[in-house]
Amino acid sequence: MKTKTLVALSLIVGIGAVLHTIIPGFVMGLKPDMMLSMMFLGILLFPEKKNVLLLGAVTGVLSGLTSTFPGGFVPNIIDKLISSFAFYYLYILIAKKSASVQSATVLTVIGTVISGAIFLTSAYLIFGLPGSFAALFGVGVLPAAVLNGIVMFIIYPIVTGILRRTQIA
Repeated sequence: MKTKTLVALSLIVGIGAVLHTIIPGFVMGLKPDMMLSMMFLGILLFPEKKNVLLLGAVTGVLSGLTSTFPGGFVPNIIDKLISSFAFYYLYILIAKKSASVQSATVLTVIGTVISGAIFLTSAYLIFGLPGSFAALFGVGVLPAAVLNGIVMFIIYPIVTGILRRTQIA
């Protein structure tokens, strides 16, 4: 793994950690996971399995540490590891056809929905949920998917332009 890649990924994860920390939990401790959009951005920019594993593990631990959801540490780790590879394989399928801002946005929305379902399911199975699955999914995950899609639509062209000019990627 190149040092440039590690530095770029660490910056992306650091930005995601800050965003995840400053956004308050609003529904029974559940909050939009902005760290997901940064993890997905890292996968889009550096699509290799070792990077996906690293991003999933680090993002899971950092999300777990900054989670306001009751018992959210372990479900965050499980969720990020699984959803990072799910996103990666979806990207591999789509990248052959088109690698555009629109496809990155759609993949981010799908990835966020997958991630939210995995998080809530693992939290339910391990600790139980503070409310109904459907309510938490509808009020927490779906708005987060829309928000992450908007963030990706704005950030992806900016970051790819910067990386192209600096020749990091």
